[in-house]
Amino acid sequence: MKHTVAEVKLKNGAKGLVIHVPDASVMTYDINFRAGEYLVKPDKWEVPHLMEHVLLGANELIPKARDFHAELEKNGAYSNASTGVYDVTYEAECAEFEWLRVLELMLIAIAKPLFLEDEFNAEFGNVQEEMTARANNHFRRLSLEMRKAIGFIAKTDNERLKLMHNVTVDNVREHHKRTHFTSNMRFVVAGNFTPGRMKALKSCLESIELPRGTKRFPLPAEKPKILDKPLYVSNDTVENLYFYIDTFKRSRLTESEADALNLLNTYLTETLYSKILGTARERGLLYDMNSGLSQTKDASNWWFGAQVSEKNSKALADIFISELSKVCRADLKQDDIDATKQYALGRFQRSAQTVGGTANGYSNRYFFDGVIEDYYRIPERIKDVTKEEMVKVANMMFDERVWILGVLGNCGQDLVNDLYKQLSVLW
Repeated sequence: MKHTVAEVKLKNGAKGLVIHVPDASVMTYDINFRAGEYLVKPDKWEVPHLMEHVLLGANELIPKARDFHAELEKNGAYSNASTGVYDVTYEAECAEFEWLRVLELMLIAIAKPLFLEDEFNAEFGNVQEEMTARANNHFRRLSLEMRKAIGFIAKTDNERLKLMHNVTVDNVREHHKRTHFTSNMRFVVAGNFTPGRMKALKSCLESIELPRGTKRFPLPAEKPKILDKPLYVSNDTVENLYFYIDTFKRSRLTESEADALNLLNTYLTETLYSKILGTARERGLLYDMNSGLSQTKDASNWWFGAQVSEKNSKALADIFISELSKVCRADLKQDDIDATKQYALGRFQRSAQTVGGTANGYSNRYFFDGVIEDYYRIPERIKDVTKEEMVKVANMMFDERVWILGVLGNCGQDLVNDLYKQLSVLW
């Protein structure tokens, strides 16, 4: 969608992005605090998550959760919240005609929650149900186990369920008081913000009744460890193998390096004619796979994951080795690279068809490290990636020999060891 972006720095120390989308009929809000699990003691891990669940409930204006939600949603508005290792984010979307009313309600909930004991107890049960459901996600379980093994901040859902009983409503209140201050607050709002509405928006955000505090909490230091063996998570109920292959660079990628790696990832895995997935599908070895690039404050990670039967696992590993080896020795055809760019350009265009989709294009990076993406440069950045940059960044991701193979299933340790030895030639 056509839009303009402005960074707004408020008198109370908060700052954020205002995305003006002319003629938009909806508005979206994402309000973020660095308040995730890394800021609590390990035995109190679930404090931020429980805080997030209870916060959008009873508050000083509307002292009952159901009544608050009924008031906020009466014209079809939507609200939610999420918690991660680093952040807690509150979000809302509403019709353009009630944008200020919904924003004011969200800010009251964030600043003046009551954290009632009975609502805490109810949400405690809801979080237990949520975590139990998540624990049945085998990819999620394996990913969290691998994060722990490599040295990142993580706990599995079953571990979190056991730790929940350490959390009291007073812990939740204390965490809110410690983390919810305006210097620690970031926001991304999107919609039709005319000059008059921009003035009202700033006034509303500056009036939030939170202390100023000092500065935003810094991100934690997380550098992956060098491991000498694979991770095997035994689960006798699983027939296929769930696996992830992660390789790391122990520093952040530059923008151009990240662009090259993202394009290379598309080239290898993201279409049914891509080099790894396409080849595996042609041979009937697996149905689908996922892959991507992620970064922490101190490291970059390129990962691949899929389900595969035990009988097809070694043949699939051979495809990984063959195609990644070709990339690392610059055996890529320019026609294939050009086709990948065309796909990436079309996917980018599809990602920004809504106000919310446009806002999401900015929020992740802005909340993470304060960088404002130049959205309109992305097509040019995709076109500018060269074969040489793709080869260079691929080798860079293997040069430090920091990697992990994780497998969840009932195949036994011997097969996992064989796959680890087979794949290790890449490093």
